[in-house]
Amino acid sequence: MLSLYLRLSWCRQFTQPGGDLARKNFILDTNVLLHDPRSIYSFDDNTVIIPIYVIEELDQFKKDMSELGRNARMIARYLDQHRTEGTLAEGVPLPNGGILKVSWAETELPRSMADGQLMDNRILAVAIDAKKREPNTPAFFITKDTNLRIRADALGLGAQDYEPERVEISELYSGVIELTVSADLVDQLYKPNAELDPPAPLVPNQFVLLKDAANPSHTAMGRFNGAKGKVVPLLRTGKDGVWGVRPRNMEQSFLLDLLLNDDIRLVTIVGKAGTGKTLLAIAAGLAKVTEEAVYQKLLVSRPIFPLGRDIGYLPGDVEQKLNPWMQPIFDNVEFLLNLSRSDKKAGRGYHELVDLGIIDIEPLTYIRGRSIPNQYIIVDEAQNLTPHEVKTIITRVGDNTKIVLTGDPFQIDNPYVDSTNNGLVHVVNRFKAEKIAGHITMSKGERSQLAELATNLL
Repeated sequence: MLSLYLRLSWCRQFTQPGGDLARKNFILDTNVLLHDPRSIYSFDDNTVIIPIYVIEELDQFKKDMSELGRNARMIARYLDQHRTEGTLAEGVPLPNGGILKVSWAETELPRSMADGQLMDNRILAVAIDAKKREPNTPAFFITKDTNLRIRADALGLGAQDYEPERVEISELYSGVIELTVSADLVDQLYKPNAELDPPAPLVPNQFVLLKDAANPSHTAMGRFNGAKGKVVPLLRTGKDGVWGVRPRNMEQSFLLDLLLNDDIRLVTIVGKAGTGKTLLAIAAGLAKVTEEAVYQKLLVSRPIFPLGRDIGYLPGDVEQKLNPWMQPIFDNVEFLLNLSRSDKKAGRGYHELVDLGIIDIEPLTYIRGRSIPNQYIIVDEAQNLTPHEVKTIITRVGDNTKIVLTGDPFQIDNPYVDSTNNGLVHVVNRFKAEKIAGHITMSKGERSQLAELATNLL
């Protein structure tokens, strides 16, 4: 559904004197349908107009084996299905009470726009036609192309982004709450097997920092166990930590509690570079696979957007194609292995764990259709995934599998998502009330003093 902000603003702007909302026309750009094939059902009981030139552009994607190709084929099936219910040129009814039309342009655009991006201009012309044909009906051009929205505005069109699940980063659920309580309550959380009644309304697996009202430096950390309805202490990692890694700050302590808890099947981690997201996730995964034998294998994957092309364009077999892109994962694994210079010269490295079947590296490109049981899955750079892609990944999870999604919403390479509507933020927002899911937002960098300064200043 469209963001609440846009709904309210449109309602205020187009409420008729009698109180009824005016029917509106929404003209959709190609990138909206490629982003979400079901977007035609997201505009309530209004009229959705698809320019015929959008159909031509979609035809160029239909043979692609990528997510864009899949979406192009899906919207084509939807349109063909609705075509049997009437004439798309005149409009067919939608299940939500709206009307779906396919239209073309009769309006001539200004001569200055005659050259250049001809298809975009024709799509804009359809929007202008819709406004001229029904001058009393509000018309909105919906596109995810920023420059095209600017051009539409210059032509007098109401232009909006398509934002089905927009969540501002500043409003994103952090997974942590700080509460001021009595000193006795703080002390109780340090007792073995402590279980406290929540001092405030909490969501499952939300972390709590209890502060002594009289002495703010007197604190205790806990997590709200949704199944028990109690605040419980964090899991202890011991002196050796997890695969030799110990938490350096409060956020990392919270994160390890999520990663090591077998009852929590979905973990989402949002944080800037250097906060330890990937390193701690891999360390916990290796501990669960090799030391505790809770899972059979550690599966690590990343989307491949920054390569610019599918891995098939790179030389070598699948492993060789993935090596450049998966190198950050390998660097973390070798750091955890604590290899000396002589070990590296002798050829030791991450490949030993791969050869033993402990770690498996796979591209997300080939995950659809699989069922993955008894594995600890880490999806790094999940901010580059669309909500539909992240749904595809999570629905692959089989029995006794845990999945961890990590990412930084401010470092996005996918041109079809941004910091507010990417798949990672979408999952955080949807799963925050679920007992088998946990989330933590990390802000304190621990990579190095220089890296922390660069992240904050540059």
